[in-house]
Amino acid sequence: MQFDTKIAVVIRTDLQAWQKLNVASFLTSGIAAAFPECIGDAYEDASGTNYHALIGQPILIYGAYGPALSRALDRALARNVKPAVYTEDMFSTTHDAANREAVRAVARNDLNLVGIAMRAERKVIDKIVDGLKFHS
Repeated sequence: MQFDTKIAVVIRTDLQAWQKLNVASFLTSGIAAAFPECIGDAYEDASGTNYHALIGQPILIYGAYGPALSRALDRALARNVKPAVYTEDMFSTTHDAANREAVRAVARNDLNLVGIAMRAERKVIDKIVDGLKFHS
């Protein structure tokens, strides 16, 4: 099945494994919050146990170093795609309000990005992530 939209997550490649997983989790929650229509139906196993619904389309995860991550952010904003962002400063915070303050304290061009996520039309996402490779 091909979707009209694409979800892309771009994560800085030099992070520790736990940081990459943390960033991916937070960023995809931002996509789910912004696009509730991307959430599928709840799951149920053969025993009748119910489970939470998940995002109902593939999420492509790309790797990038700092400049390429900033370029992807600039490309997204130039195409009116509002991304979710995660900065290195957010690793040292302990709650959601502190995360927002950490981002608010830094001008966009000076953000120390470790990840971004976005959902838009397929062709638009393809232009934003052009040149990036899947994270390995």
